[in-house]
Amino acid sequence: MAPPPPLPPPPSTTTSDQLSTTTSSSSSSNMVNNYIWIPLLIALSKELTSSATAQSTEAAPLLLPSENDNVFPRVSMCPAADRNLNYRPVIGILSHPGDGASGRLNNATNASYIAASYVKFVESAGARVIPLVYNEPSDILKEKLKLVNGVIFTGGWAKTGLYFEVVESIFKNVLRNNDAGDHFPLLAICLGFELLTMVVSKDNNILEEFSASDQASTLQFMTNTSINGSVFQRFPPVLLEKLSTECLVMQNHRYGLSPEKFQKNKKLCSFFKILTTSTDEDNKVYVSTVEAHKYPVTAVQWHPEKNAFEWGLSKIPHSEDAVQVTQHVANFFVREARKSTNRPSARKVLDNLIYNYSPTYCGKAGRGFDEVYIFS
Repeated sequence: MAPPPPLPPPPSTTTSDQLSTTTSSSSSSNMVNNYIWIPLLIALSKELTSSATAQSTEAAPLLLPSENDNVFPRVSMCPAADRNLNYRPVIGILSHPGDGASGRLNNATNASYIAASYVKFVESAGARVIPLVYNEPSDILKEKLKLVNGVIFTGGWAKTGLYFEVVESIFKNVLRNNDAGDHFPLLAICLGFELLTMVVSKDNNILEEFSASDQASTLQFMTNTSINGSVFQRFPPVLLEKLSTECLVMQNHRYGLSPEKFQKNKKLCSFFKILTTSTDEDNKVYVSTVEAHKYPVTAVQWHPEKNAFEWGLSKIPHSEDAVQVTQHVANFFVREARKSTNRPSARKVLDNLIYNYSPTYCGKAGRGFDEVYIFS
């Protein structure tokens, strides 16, 4: 006979205390393991999410308008141009006595000049320039005014004689054009600002002395003054804020008007409203921007053209924000000129454009200008 099979092992005799101890030990071990793994799992999850996001971004590049018709629906044709606007505006810039370099470039007594920065300023906004030579025969000057859609009075020093008379005459012509129904803008800069206050107030001694030569400054906006329709209307809010806190505009003048004296003159207040003031090196406050109540006439004591196009003076601001100021002012003025109904002969315009003249480099000989157009 075969031997009997071996007996099964005896049942376990583990006591309840031993079972409890074993279970507790196992549970503690599991808890420790959990505390170790949870942070690792969280970190791994973040890494995987980040990787997936990066892959998703790489997998979905930005689409050009032509590649995504759902976002950018196709247009069968370009919209028609606004017939009420002039998309080929021409700006007249009045020349100033001298050569812009104290006679170093041209000492002829009949010489006059336009700084090239004013021309570039206009061109940057999509317009062309016709020079209005202040001492050319009056009939020629009148004919040139019929070829333009707006006028700029530049900076300088001349406040008397023929130059003052020509400024006053052109200013009255601007008002007549607007009264006749043609939207004809005028931008007066620095000396232009001062001359307009003299003309409008009928007081040639109204100006006061200030210390604001070669100085960058802020613009402080008048309280309770609306900028709708003004030179500042389309400035981004952030840039408007920076104008009042950062030195983004260039001042270069020795004369001006305090707000108190300006507001005491009834003729000035009835024609202009004050938009901004600035402070000179002696902490004296002066009016820095005004606009006419009823006409497209803006006058600034500061130089919007210099930030982008002049390098001769040490304090000219050239930051990105400062250059944006230049561009926004240029855009505003040319936008106003596009509203002009004047449509002169294309041939006459071509015959009189600034392109018929050559600029002269004067960065080494001049006093602040890089290039000038000289007429003599």
